[in-house]
Amino acid sequence: LSEVPTMAVEKVFVYNNTSIVQDEILAHRLGLIPIRADPRLFEYRNQGDEEGTEIDTLQFQLKIKCSRNPQAAKESSDPNELYFNHKVYSKHMTWVPLGNQTDLFPDADFRPVHDDILIALLRPGQEIDVLMHCVKGIGKDHAKFSPVATASYRLLPDITLLQPIEDEAAEMLQKCFSPGVIEIQNIKGKKVARVANARLDTFSREVFRHEGLKNLVRLARVRNHYIFSVESTGILPPDVLVSEAIKILMGKCQRFLNELDSVPME
Repeated sequence: LSEVPTMAVEKVFVYNNTSIVQDEILAHRLGLIPIRADPRLFEYRNQGDEEGTEIDTLQFQLKIKCSRNPQAAKESSDPNELYFNHKVYSKHMTWVPLGNQTDLFPDADFRPVHDDILIALLRPGQEIDVLMHCVKGIGKDHAKFSPVATASYRLLPDITLLQPIEDEAAEMLQKCFSPGVIEIQNIKGKKVARVANARLDTFSREVFRHEGLKNLVRLARVRNHYIFSVESTGILPPDVLVSEAIKILMGKCQRFLNELDSVPME
């Protein structure tokens, strides 16, 4: 996943910044904002190329100025009433087409993934005027290109009840696991515990703290069943990210096989 490419802000051209946020910090914050743009539509920018073209660069502009609200009540102390544009959000970033991008992407909606990312706070007279260049890159080079917030895997839990567990013991057993793992059924007037969905278990091992239960339950893992959890930043759906990562892995395997074939045998 660290080699699945995305688009992120690489260059920030500051024309005016009178906010209290320093230029370097502002550029850093802008670089970490995820951009909703399919990286498969673009090429990697050539090293040393400062200008960028319509096939390797997305251009965004952030131009905003804070002013007083003449209609605000005199006794008010709420900045939301006193000022206009005193909060700079990611929604204020607008796409500026480069070259013939308007024709290349007629239905495109290039913008930040989230509109409510706070960038800076302004006061009357302060303004920000910057131009940003987004390029294609991978998270292996810089975290801002990472397509995922978190990615992890675990083995499927396997919970086995070694003997029937009923009534109060069943209720206690249910409390030892995550919600939805243990289900209580009424069978012939008795409350009987059963494993409903072992996948939801977090392996807290809470059951082993109870003397009356620890010998009635066996916890294990299915060794050939992996559960992958991929939380996307919103640039691409998780299923697309996983499929793209598999394609990259397959490409690496093919290159390795080609290298083996090219090595002369003694």
